Amino acid sequence: MTHKTDNQSANEDITHRKDAESALIESEERFRQMAEMTGEWLWEQDSRGYYIYSSNAVKQILGFSQEQVIGKHYTEFLTAQDQESQQSYAASQQPFYALVNHYQHKDGQQILTESTGLPIINAGGKLLKWRGVDLDITTRMHFQDALIESEKRTRLIIESSMNAIVIMDSYGIITDWNQRAEKMFGWSNKEAIGQRLDELIIPARFRSAHRKGLHTFLQAGLAPILNKQTEQVALRRDGTEFPVELSVSPLKLGNAYIFSGFIHDISGRKAAEEQIRQAHVNLAIAQNEIRIAQQIQATLSPSAPIKSDDFEVTGFCLPADKVGGDYFDYFFRKETQLDMVIADVSGHSIGPALFMVETRSAIRAQTNVLATPSETLDVLNNFLFDDLDKSDYFITLFYLQYNIHTQRLRFANAGHPPPLLFSLFEGEFKKLDAEGLILGIKKDVIFEEKTTMLGKGDLILFYTDGLTEAENENKEFFGLERTKAVLLQNAEKSPQIIIDCLFAELQQFCKRTSFYDDITLMVFKSG
Repeated sequence: MTHKTDNQSANEDITHRKDAESALIESEERFRQMAEMTGEWLWEQDSRGYYIYSSNAVKQILGFSQEQVIGKHYTEFLTAQDQESQQSYAASQQPFYALVNHYQHKDGQQILTESTGLPIINAGGKLLKWRGVDLDITTRMHFQDALIESEKRTRLIIESSMNAIVIMDSYGIITDWNQRAEKMFGWSNKEAIGQRLDELIIPARFRSAHRKGLHTFLQAGLAPILNKQTEQVALRRDGTEFPVELSVSPLKLGNAYIFSGFIHDISGRKAAEEQIRQAHVNLAIAQNEIRIAQQIQATLSPSAPIKSDDFEVTGFCLPADKVGGDYFDYFFRKETQLDMVIADVSGHSIGPALFMVETRSAIRAQTNVLATPSETLDVLNNFLFDDLDKSDYFITLFYLQYNIHTQRLRFANAGHPPPLLFSLFEGEFKKLDAEGLILGIKKDVIFEEKTTMLGKGDLILFYTDGLTEAENENKEFFGLERTKAVLLQNAEKSPQIIIDCLFAELQQFCKRTSFYDDITLMVFKSG
Protein backbone atom coordinates (compact mmCIF):
# COMPACT_ATOMS: atom_id res chain seq x y z
CA MET A 1 0.00 0.00 0.00
CA THR A 2 1.32 3.45 -0.96
CA HIS A 3 0.86 6.48 1.36
CA LYS A 4 0.94 10.05 0.12
CA THR A 5 3.39 12.34 1.70
CA ASP A 6 2.41 15.68 3.21
CA ASN A 7 4.01 17.46 0.25
CA GLN A 8 1.99 15.44 -2.21
CA SER A 9 -1.28 16.32 -0.36
CA ALA A 10 -0.38 19.97 -0.27
CA ASN A 11 0.38 19.98 -3.98
CA GLU A 12 -2.92 18.31 -4.75
CA ASP A 13 -4.80 20.92 -2.68
CA ILE A 14 -3.08 23.69 -4.55
CA THR A 15 -3.89 22.03 -7.83
CA HIS A 16 -7.56 21.60 -6.92
CA ARG A 17 -7.78 25.22 -5.75
CA LYS A 18 -6.20 26.47 -8.93
CA ASP A 19 -8.53 24.34 -10.98
CA ALA A 20 -11.52 25.72 -9.06
CA GLU A 21 -10.32 29.28 -9.46
CA SER A 22 -9.71 28.70 -13.14
CA ALA A 23 -13.18 27.24 -13.51
CA LEU A 24 -14.65 30.21 -11.62
CA ILE A 25 -12.79 32.67 -13.79
CA GLU A 26 -13.91 30.79 -16.89
CA SER A 27 -17.50 30.78 -15.61
CA GLU A 28 -17.45 34.47 -14.89
CA GLU A 29 -15.94 35.14 -18.30
CA ARG A 30 -18.77 33.19 -19.97
CA PHE A 31 -21.29 35.07 -17.82
CA ARG A 32 -19.81 38.39 -18.84
CA GLN A 33 -19.81 37.39 -22.50
CA MET A 34 -23.46 36.48 -22.22
CA ALA A 35 -24.15 39.80 -20.48
CA GLU A 36 -22.47 41.71 -23.27
CA MET A 37 -24.70 39.92 -25.75
CA THR A 38 -27.95 40.72 -23.89
CA GLY A 39 -27.32 44.49 -23.80
CA GLU A 40 -27.99 44.67 -20.07
CA TRP A 41 -25.51 46.53 -17.89
CA LEU A 42 -23.69 44.07 -15.63
CA TRP A 43 -21.54 45.49 -12.93
CA GLU A 44 -19.60 44.65 -9.81
CA GLN A 45 -18.92 46.94 -6.90
CA ASP A 46 -16.62 46.49 -3.94
CA SER A 47 -18.05 46.41 -0.45
CA ARG A 48 -18.04 50.22 -0.34
CA GLY A 49 -19.96 50.68 -3.57
CA TYR A 50 -17.12 51.47 -5.97
CA TYR A 51 -17.30 49.89 -9.41
CA ILE A 52 -14.71 47.20 -9.99
CA TYR A 53 -16.29 45.86 -13.16
CA SER A 54 -18.73 47.22 -15.80
CA SER A 55 -19.97 45.64 -18.99
CA ASN A 56 -19.84 47.53 -22.28
CA ALA A 57 -23.61 48.16 -22.09
CA VAL A 58 -22.91 51.07 -19.75
CA LYS A 59 -21.81 53.02 -22.82
CA GLN A 60 -25.16 52.50 -24.51
CA ILE A 61 -27.17 53.21 -21.36
CA LEU A 62 -25.26 56.07 -19.68
CA GLY A 63 -22.85 57.23 -22.39
CA PHE A 64 -19.76 56.48 -20.26
CA SER A 65 -17.05 53.97 -21.18
CA GLN A 66 -16.08 51.10 -18.89
CA GLU A 67 -12.89 52.95 -17.98
CA GLN A 68 -14.87 56.06 -16.98
CA VAL A 69 -17.08 54.03 -14.67
CA ILE A 70 -14.62 51.68 -12.93
CA GLY A 71 -13.27 53.16 -9.75
CA LYS A 72 -16.19 55.57 -9.35
CA HIS A 73 -18.77 55.33 -6.61
CA TYR A 74 -22.15 54.29 -7.96
CA THR A 75 -23.88 57.38 -6.49
CA GLU A 76 -21.80 59.66 -8.73
CA PHE A 77 -23.94 58.60 -11.68
CA LEU A 78 -27.29 59.02 -9.93
CA THR A 79 -29.42 62.13 -10.14
CA ALA A 80 -29.49 64.42 -7.11
CA GLN A 81 -32.86 63.03 -6.01
CA ASP A 82 -31.47 59.48 -5.81
CA GLN A 83 -27.95 60.17 -4.49
CA GLU A 84 -29.01 60.58 -0.89
CA SER A 85 -31.73 57.93 -0.83
CA GLN A 86 -29.53 55.22 -2.39
CA GLN A 87 -26.52 55.58 -0.03
CA SER A 88 -27.84 52.90 2.31
CA TYR A 89 -27.71 50.12 -0.26
CA ALA A 90 -23.89 50.05 -0.41
CA ALA A 91 -23.53 49.32 3.33
CA SER A 92 -26.42 46.87 3.39
CA GLN A 93 -25.87 43.17 2.86
CA GLN A 94 -29.46 42.57 1.70
CA PRO A 95 -30.14 41.87 -1.97
CA PHE A 96 -32.47 44.22 -3.83
CA TYR A 97 -34.68 43.53 -6.79
CA ALA A 98 -36.23 45.73 -9.50
CA LEU A 99 -35.10 48.92 -7.79
CA VAL A 100 -35.82 51.94 -10.02
CA ASN A 101 -32.76 54.18 -10.29
CA HIS A 102 -32.58 57.66 -11.81
CA TYR A 103 -29.21 58.06 -13.54
CA GLN A 104 -27.68 61.13 -15.13
CA HIS A 105 -26.62 60.37 -18.71
CA LYS A 106 -23.36 61.82 -19.92
CA ASP A 107 -25.31 64.26 -22.13
CA GLY A 108 -27.40 65.41 -19.16
CA GLN A 109 -30.67 63.60 -19.79
CA GLN A 110 -32.27 61.42 -17.16
CA ILE A 111 -32.11 57.64 -17.56
CA LEU A 112 -34.33 55.22 -15.67
CA THR A 113 -33.14 51.69 -14.95
CA GLU A 114 -34.49 48.71 -13.12
CA SER A 115 -31.64 47.51 -10.89
CA THR A 116 -31.10 44.17 -9.19
CA GLY A 117 -28.10 43.52 -6.90
CA LEU A 118 -26.81 40.54 -4.94
CA PRO A 119 -24.15 40.68 -2.16
CA ILE A 120 -21.20 38.27 -2.47
CA ILE A 121 -20.34 37.06 1.04
CA ASN A 122 -17.49 34.68 2.02
CA ALA A 123 -17.74 31.71 4.40
CA GLY A 124 -16.95 33.94 7.30
CA GLY A 125 -19.92 36.24 6.56
CA LYS A 126 -17.82 39.08 5.23
CA LEU A 127 -19.18 41.19 2.35
CA LEU A 128 -16.72 40.84 -0.49
CA LYS A 129 -18.49 42.69 -3.26
CA TRP A 130 -21.78 43.36 -5.05
CA ARG A 131 -22.79 41.90 -8.37
CA GLY A 132 -25.79 43.24 -10.22
CA VAL A 133 -27.51 44.18 -13.43
CA ASP A 134 -29.37 47.32 -14.63
CA LEU A 135 -32.01 47.24 -17.34
CA ASP A 136 -32.76 50.49 -19.20
CA ILE A 137 -36.49 51.15 -18.73
CA THR A 138 -36.50 54.82 -19.78
CA THR A 139 -38.55 54.27 -22.92
CA ARG A 140 -40.94 51.92 -21.16
CA MET A 141 -41.49 54.34 -18.27
CA HIS A 142 -42.00 57.28 -20.61
CA PHE A 143 -44.51 55.22 -22.55
CA GLN A 144 -46.27 54.23 -19.34
CA ASP A 145 -46.31 57.86 -18.16
CA ALA A 146 -47.66 59.00 -21.53
CA LEU A 147 -50.28 56.26 -21.37
CA ILE A 148 -51.31 57.33 -17.88
CA GLU A 149 -51.50 60.97 -18.97
CA SER A 150 -53.52 59.96 -22.02
CA GLU A 151 -55.90 57.99 -19.84
CA LYS A 152 -56.20 60.97 -17.49
CA ARG A 153 -57.00 63.28 -20.38
CA THR A 154 -59.49 60.81 -21.77
CA ARG A 155 -61.16 60.49 -18.38
CA LEU A 156 -61.22 64.27 -18.02
CA ILE A 157 -62.89 64.61 -21.42
CA ILE A 158 -65.40 61.91 -20.55
CA GLU A 159 -66.25 63.43 -17.18
CA SER A 160 -66.46 67.02 -18.46
CA SER A 161 -68.59 66.10 -21.47
CA MET A 162 -72.01 67.73 -21.78
CA ASN A 163 -73.27 64.38 -23.06
CA ALA A 164 -73.85 61.26 -21.05
CA ILE A 165 -71.16 58.76 -22.09
CA VAL A 166 -72.04 55.13 -21.51
CA ILE A 167 -69.83 52.20 -22.52
CA MET A 168 -71.30 48.72 -22.89
CA ASP A 169 -69.64 45.37 -23.60
CA SER A 170 -70.84 42.79 -26.11
CA TYR A 171 -73.00 41.17 -23.43
CA GLY A 172 -74.97 44.36 -22.93
CA ILE A 173 -73.30 45.11 -19.58
CA ILE A 174 -72.36 48.70 -18.64
CA THR A 175 -68.60 49.10 -18.14
CA ASP A 176 -68.32 52.90 -17.90
CA TRP A 177 -70.72 55.63 -16.81
CA ASN A 178 -69.70 59.30 -16.60
CA GLN A 179 -70.94 62.07 -14.30
CA ARG A 180 -73.32 63.44 -16.90
CA ALA A 181 -74.94 60.02 -17.13
CA GLU A 182 -75.35 60.06 -13.34
CA LYS A 183 -77.22 63.37 -13.51
CA MET A 184 -79.23 62.45 -16.59
CA PHE A 185 -80.48 59.04 -15.49
CA GLY A 186 -80.27 59.22 -11.69
CA TRP A 187 -77.99 56.19 -11.22
CA SER A 188 -74.52 56.61 -9.68
CA ASN A 189 -71.41 55.24 -11.36
CA LYS A 190 -71.14 52.40 -8.85
CA GLU A 191 -74.81 51.50 -9.23
CA ALA A 192 -74.74 51.53 -13.03
CA ILE A 193 -71.51 49.67 -13.82
CA GLY A 194 -72.14 45.94 -14.06
CA GLN A 195 -75.87 46.35 -14.83
CA ARG A 196 -77.59 45.49 -18.08
CA LEU A 197 -77.96 48.67 -20.09
CA ASP A 198 -81.38 47.81 -21.49
CA GLU A 199 -82.86 47.13 -18.05
CA LEU A 200 -81.43 50.38 -16.66
CA ILE A 201 -82.19 53.10 -19.21
CA ILE A 202 -84.32 51.63 -22.02
CA PRO A 203 -88.12 51.59 -21.64
CA ALA A 204 -89.51 48.04 -21.36
CA ARG A 205 -91.33 48.17 -24.71
CA PHE A 206 -88.03 48.74 -26.58
CA ARG A 207 -85.79 46.22 -24.77
CA SER A 208 -86.57 43.26 -27.00
CA ALA A 209 -85.65 45.27 -30.11
CA HIS A 210 -82.39 46.38 -28.44
CA ARG A 211 -81.34 42.82 -27.63
CA LYS A 212 -82.28 41.60 -31.08
CA GLY A 213 -80.28 44.41 -32.69
CA LEU A 214 -77.21 43.61 -30.54
CA HIS A 215 -77.45 39.91 -31.44
CA THR A 216 -77.79 40.70 -35.16
CA PHE A 217 -74.72 42.93 -35.10
CA LEU A 218 -72.56 40.38 -33.28
CA GLN A 219 -73.65 37.60 -35.64
CA ALA A 220 -73.84 39.39 -38.99
CA GLY A 221 -72.30 42.83 -38.45
CA LEU A 222 -75.56 44.58 -39.33
CA ALA A 223 -76.71 47.52 -37.23
CA PRO A 224 -78.82 50.34 -38.69
CA ILE A 225 -78.36 52.73 -35.75
CA LEU A 226 -74.58 52.51 -35.31
CA ASN A 227 -72.28 55.41 -36.27
CA LYS A 228 -75.14 57.83 -36.79
CA GLN A 229 -77.30 60.16 -34.70
CA THR A 230 -80.78 58.91 -33.94
CA GLU A 231 -83.58 60.10 -31.70
CA GLN A 232 -84.65 57.60 -29.04
CA VAL A 233 -86.66 57.47 -25.83
CA ALA A 234 -84.72 56.91 -22.58
CA LEU A 235 -85.75 55.97 -19.04
CA ARG A 236 -84.79 57.75 -15.82
CA ARG A 237 -84.41 56.09 -12.45
CA ASP A 238 -87.77 57.50 -11.31
CA GLY A 239 -89.51 55.82 -14.24
CA THR A 240 -90.05 58.95 -16.34
CA GLU A 241 -89.27 58.83 -20.04
CA PHE A 242 -87.58 61.59 -22.01
CA PRO A 243 -86.31 62.12 -25.58
CA VAL A 244 -82.58 61.76 -26.30
CA GLU A 245 -80.24 62.07 -29.24
CA LEU A 246 -78.09 58.94 -29.39
CA SER A 247 -74.84 58.15 -31.21
CA VAL A 248 -73.29 54.67 -30.78
CA SER A 249 -69.85 53.61 -32.04
CA PRO A 250 -68.56 50.01 -31.90
CA LEU A 251 -64.91 49.14 -31.23
CA LYS A 252 -63.51 45.66 -31.70
CA LEU A 253 -61.05 44.49 -29.04
CA GLY A 254 -59.72 41.05 -29.88
CA ASN A 255 -62.71 38.82 -30.49
CA ALA A 256 -65.15 41.04 -28.59
CA TYR A 257 -66.74 44.46 -29.01
CA ILE A 258 -67.34 47.43 -26.80
CA PHE A 259 -69.96 50.05 -27.64
CA SER A 260 -69.54 53.74 -26.77
CA GLY A 261 -72.81 55.63 -26.51
CA PHE A 262 -73.04 59.43 -26.51
CA ILE A 263 -76.42 60.51 -25.19
CA HIS A 264 -77.80 64.07 -25.29
CA ASP A 265 -81.00 65.05 -23.49
CA ILE A 266 -83.16 66.88 -26.04
CA SER A 267 -86.17 67.46 -23.79
CA GLY A 268 -85.59 71.23 -23.90
CA ARG A 269 -85.19 71.22 -27.68
CA LYS A 270 -88.32 69.13 -28.16
CA ALA A 271 -90.28 71.44 -25.89
CA ALA A 272 -89.01 74.44 -27.85
CA GLU A 273 -89.91 72.74 -31.15
CA GLU A 274 -93.40 72.06 -29.82
CA GLN A 275 -93.71 75.69 -28.73
CA ILE A 276 -92.59 76.82 -32.18
CA ARG A 277 -95.03 74.43 -33.83
CA GLN A 278 -97.85 75.67 -31.61
CA ALA A 279 -96.79 79.24 -32.27
CA HIS A 280 -97.01 78.57 -36.01
CA VAL A 281 -100.48 77.12 -35.53
CA ASN A 282 -101.53 80.10 -33.41
CA LEU A 283 -99.99 82.48 -35.94
CA ALA A 284 -101.87 80.81 -38.79
CA ILE A 285 -105.11 81.09 -36.79
CA ALA A 286 -104.38 84.71 -35.93
CA GLN A 287 -103.51 85.55 -39.53
CA ASN A 288 -106.73 83.96 -40.68
CA GLU A 289 -108.67 85.91 -38.08
CA ILE A 290 -106.90 89.09 -39.14
CA ARG A 291 -107.82 88.43 -42.78
CA ILE A 292 -111.42 88.00 -41.73
CA ALA A 293 -111.21 91.20 -39.66
CA GLN A 294 -109.68 93.05 -42.62
CA GLN A 295 -112.46 91.84 -44.89
CA ILE A 296 -115.10 92.90 -42.37
CA GLN A 297 -113.41 96.25 -41.79
CA ALA A 298 -113.13 96.87 -45.52
CA THR A 299 -116.86 96.33 -45.97
CA LEU A 300 -117.69 98.83 -43.22
CA SER A 301 -115.92 101.78 -44.87
CA PRO A 302 -117.61 103.53 -47.78
CA SER A 303 -116.93 101.54 -50.92
CA ALA A 304 -116.76 104.60 -53.21
CA PRO A 305 -116.72 108.39 -53.14
CA ILE A 306 -120.00 110.31 -53.29
CA LYS A 307 -120.06 112.76 -56.19
CA SER A 308 -122.80 115.21 -57.15
CA ASP A 309 -123.17 118.69 -58.60
CA ASP A 310 -123.24 120.02 -55.04
CA PHE A 311 -120.25 118.26 -53.44
CA GLU A 312 -117.74 115.42 -53.53
CA VAL A 313 -116.44 113.39 -50.57
CA THR A 314 -114.01 110.50 -50.26
CA GLY A 315 -111.67 109.01 -47.68
CA PHE A 316 -108.86 106.52 -47.08
CA CYS A 317 -107.46 104.64 -44.06
CA LEU A 318 -103.91 103.28 -43.74
CA PRO A 319 -103.69 100.97 -40.68
CA ALA A 320 -100.38 100.79 -38.80
CA ASP A 321 -101.07 97.08 -38.23
CA LYS A 322 -103.07 94.55 -40.23
CA VAL A 323 -106.26 96.09 -38.89
CA GLY A 324 -106.67 99.46 -37.24
CA GLY A 325 -108.84 101.45 -34.88
CA ASP A 326 -109.48 104.41 -37.18
CA TYR A 327 -112.89 104.85 -38.77
CA PHE A 328 -114.46 107.19 -41.28
CA ASP A 329 -117.91 107.18 -42.85
CA TYR A 330 -120.29 109.31 -44.90
CA PHE A 331 -123.92 108.57 -45.70
CA PHE A 332 -127.24 110.29 -46.42
CA ARG A 333 -129.41 110.55 -43.32
CA LYS A 334 -132.13 111.95 -45.57
CA GLU A 335 -132.23 113.23 -49.13
CA THR A 336 -130.99 116.72 -48.28
CA GLN A 337 -128.63 115.83 -45.42
CA LEU A 338 -125.20 114.21 -45.55
CA ASP A 339 -123.63 112.89 -42.34
CA MET A 340 -119.83 112.59 -42.06
CA VAL A 341 -117.92 111.05 -39.18
CA ILE A 342 -114.28 110.32 -38.38
CA ALA A 343 -113.11 108.46 -35.27
CA ASP A 344 -109.96 107.08 -33.67
CA VAL A 345 -110.03 104.23 -31.15
CA SER A 346 -106.90 104.20 -28.95
CA GLY A 347 -104.41 101.58 -30.13
CA HIS A 348 -104.17 99.88 -33.50
CA SER A 349 -104.94 96.17 -33.32
CA ILE A 350 -107.86 93.74 -33.17
CA GLY A 351 -109.34 95.24 -29.99
CA PRO A 352 -109.65 98.80 -31.33
CA ALA A 353 -110.92 97.43 -34.62
CA LEU A 354 -113.77 95.68 -32.80
CA PHE A 355 -114.72 98.93 -31.05
CA MET A 356 -114.62 100.66 -34.40
CA VAL A 357 -117.11 98.10 -35.72
CA GLU A 358 -119.30 98.59 -32.66
CA THR A 359 -119.17 102.39 -33.09
CA ARG A 360 -120.03 102.21 -36.75
CA SER A 361 -122.95 99.87 -36.05
CA ALA A 362 -124.32 102.18 -33.35
CA ILE A 363 -124.09 105.22 -35.65
CA ARG A 364 -125.75 103.47 -38.57
CA ALA A 365 -128.52 102.29 -36.26
CA GLN A 366 -129.41 105.99 -35.74
CA THR A 367 -129.72 106.70 -39.48
CA ASN A 368 -133.52 106.95 -39.47
CA VAL A 369 -133.57 108.98 -36.25
CA LEU A 370 -133.60 112.74 -36.69
CA ALA A 371 -130.68 113.28 -34.25
CA THR A 372 -128.29 116.22 -34.24
CA PRO A 373 -124.47 115.72 -34.01
CA SER A 374 -124.41 116.49 -30.27
CA GLU A 375 -127.36 114.15 -29.61
CA THR A 376 -125.66 111.39 -31.59
CA LEU A 377 -122.47 111.77 -29.53
CA ASP A 378 -124.44 111.66 -26.30
CA VAL A 379 -126.15 108.42 -27.34
CA LEU A 380 -122.83 106.90 -28.46
CA ASN A 381 -121.02 107.81 -25.22
CA ASN A 382 -123.66 106.25 -22.98
CA PHE A 383 -123.97 103.19 -25.24
CA LEU A 384 -120.21 102.48 -25.39
CA PHE A 385 -119.19 103.63 -21.90
CA ASP A 386 -119.36 100.28 -20.07
CA ASP A 387 -117.47 98.40 -22.79
CA LEU A 388 -114.79 101.10 -23.09
CA ASP A 389 -114.40 101.48 -19.33
CA LYS A 390 -113.79 97.74 -18.82
CA SER A 391 -111.27 97.50 -21.64
CA ASP A 392 -109.27 100.70 -20.97
CA TYR A 393 -109.94 101.93 -24.50
CA PHE A 394 -111.36 105.32 -25.48
CA ILE A 395 -112.58 106.90 -28.68
CA THR A 396 -112.15 110.37 -30.17
CA LEU A 397 -114.86 111.19 -32.71
CA PHE A 398 -115.96 114.15 -34.82
CA TYR A 399 -119.50 114.24 -36.21
CA LEU A 400 -120.66 116.64 -38.96
CA GLN A 401 -123.99 117.09 -40.79
CA TYR A 402 -124.19 118.99 -44.08
CA ASN A 403 -127.44 120.44 -45.40
CA ILE A 404 -127.14 120.27 -49.16
CA HIS A 405 -129.77 122.95 -49.87
CA THR A 406 -128.66 125.53 -47.31
CA GLN A 407 -124.94 124.58 -47.28
CA ARG A 408 -125.03 124.82 -43.48
CA LEU A 409 -122.73 122.66 -41.36
CA ARG A 410 -123.65 121.40 -37.90
CA PHE A 411 -120.93 119.62 -35.93
CA ALA A 412 -119.95 118.31 -32.52
CA ASN A 413 -116.63 116.96 -31.29
CA ALA A 414 -115.64 114.28 -28.76
CA GLY A 415 -111.98 115.17 -28.28
CA HIS A 416 -110.94 114.53 -31.89
CA PRO A 417 -108.41 116.71 -33.78
CA PRO A 418 -110.64 119.42 -35.34
CA PRO A 419 -111.02 119.19 -39.15
CA LEU A 420 -109.58 122.00 -41.29
CA LEU A 421 -112.03 124.09 -43.30
CA PHE A 422 -110.36 125.92 -46.18
CA SER A 423 -112.33 128.83 -47.61
CA LEU A 424 -111.52 129.21 -51.29
CA PHE A 425 -112.94 132.74 -51.34
CA GLU A 426 -111.05 133.95 -48.28
CA GLY A 427 -107.96 131.79 -48.82
CA GLU A 428 -107.86 130.99 -45.11
CA PHE A 429 -108.04 127.94 -42.86
CA LYS A 430 -110.47 127.54 -40.00
CA LYS A 431 -110.62 124.78 -37.38
CA LEU A 432 -114.02 123.16 -36.91
CA ASP A 433 -113.88 122.62 -33.16
CA ALA A 434 -116.39 122.27 -30.34
CA GLU A 435 -116.15 121.39 -26.66
CA GLY A 436 -116.66 117.75 -25.64
CA LEU A 437 -114.87 114.90 -23.80
CA ILE A 438 -113.62 111.82 -25.57
CA LEU A 439 -116.01 108.86 -25.50
CA GLY A 440 -115.62 106.37 -22.64
CA ILE A 441 -114.36 108.74 -19.92
CA LYS A 442 -117.65 109.44 -18.11
CA LYS A 443 -121.37 109.15 -18.67
CA ASP A 444 -123.85 111.94 -19.43
CA VAL A 445 -121.37 114.29 -21.08
CA ILE A 446 -122.68 117.53 -22.62
CA PHE A 447 -121.32 117.94 -26.15
CA GLU A 448 -121.22 121.45 -27.62
CA GLU A 449 -122.74 121.84 -31.10
CA LYS A 450 -121.76 124.55 -33.58
CA THR A 451 -122.78 125.62 -37.08
CA THR A 452 -121.09 127.37 -39.99
CA MET A 453 -121.70 128.03 -43.69
CA LEU A 454 -119.82 126.68 -46.71
CA GLY A 455 -118.97 128.59 -49.86
CA LYS A 456 -118.51 127.29 -53.37
CA GLY A 457 -115.23 125.38 -53.73
CA ASP A 458 -114.60 125.20 -49.97
CA LEU A 459 -113.02 122.01 -48.73
CA ILE A 460 -112.79 120.22 -45.39
CA LEU A 461 -109.98 117.87 -44.35
CA PHE A 462 -110.91 115.31 -41.68
CA TYR A 463 -107.87 113.50 -40.25
CA THR A 464 -106.65 111.43 -37.34
CA ASP A 465 -103.58 112.36 -35.29
CA GLY A 466 -101.54 109.69 -37.09
CA LEU A 467 -101.09 112.29 -39.86
CA THR A 468 -99.84 115.28 -37.89
CA GLU A 469 -97.83 113.21 -35.34
CA ALA A 470 -95.93 111.10 -37.90
CA GLU A 471 -92.19 111.54 -37.26
CA ASN A 472 -89.18 111.63 -39.54
CA GLU A 473 -85.71 110.33 -38.70
CA ASN A 474 -84.95 113.55 -36.78
CA LYS A 475 -87.99 113.05 -34.54
CA GLU A 476 -89.81 115.99 -36.20
CA PHE A 477 -93.61 115.87 -36.55
CA PHE A 478 -95.24 116.24 -39.95
CA GLY A 479 -97.46 118.77 -38.21
CA LEU A 480 -100.42 120.93 -39.08
CA GLU A 481 -98.51 123.58 -41.03
CA ARG A 482 -97.17 121.10 -43.57
CA THR A 483 -100.69 119.71 -43.87
CA LYS A 484 -102.06 123.18 -44.61
CA ALA A 485 -99.33 123.80 -47.19
CA VAL A 486 -100.28 120.66 -49.14
CA LEU A 487 -103.98 121.61 -49.00
CA LEU A 488 -103.29 125.13 -50.16
CA GLN A 489 -101.15 123.89 -53.04
CA ASN A 490 -103.81 121.41 -54.20
CA ALA A 491 -107.04 123.18 -53.20
CA GLU A 492 -108.34 123.29 -56.78
CA LYS A 493 -107.98 119.51 -57.21
CA SER A 494 -110.40 116.69 -56.46
CA PRO A 495 -110.65 115.17 -52.95
CA GLN A 496 -108.97 111.95 -54.08
CA ILE A 497 -106.00 113.79 -55.58
CA ILE A 498 -105.69 115.90 -52.40
CA ILE A 499 -105.53 112.69 -50.32
CA ASP A 500 -102.94 111.20 -52.69
CA CYS A 501 -100.80 114.32 -52.45
CA LEU A 502 -100.96 114.32 -48.66
CA PHE A 503 -99.80 110.69 -48.45
CA ALA A 504 -97.03 111.29 -51.00
CA GLU A 505 -95.74 114.30 -49.05
CA LEU A 506 -95.96 112.34 -45.79
CA GLN A 507 -93.98 109.40 -47.14
CA GLN A 508 -91.31 111.70 -48.53
CA PHE A 509 -91.05 113.52 -45.18
CA CYS A 510 -90.82 110.32 -43.09
CA LYS A 511 -88.78 108.33 -45.66
CA ARG A 512 -91.05 105.30 -45.29
CA THR A 513 -94.35 103.90 -46.50
CA SER A 514 -95.58 102.37 -43.23
CA PHE A 515 -96.23 104.21 -39.98
CA TYR A 516 -96.49 103.61 -36.24
CA ASP A 517 -100.08 104.81 -35.98
CA ASP A 518 -103.19 104.45 -38.10
CA ILE A 519 -103.64 107.34 -40.55
CA THR A 520 -107.10 108.21 -41.85
CA LEU A 521 -107.98 111.07 -44.19
CA MET A 522 -111.38 112.21 -45.48
CA VAL A 523 -111.85 115.21 -47.80
CA PHE A 524 -115.14 116.96 -48.48
CA LYS A 525 -115.37 119.61 -51.21
CA SER A 526 -118.43 121.69 -52.06
CA GLY A 527 -119.48 122.18 -55.69
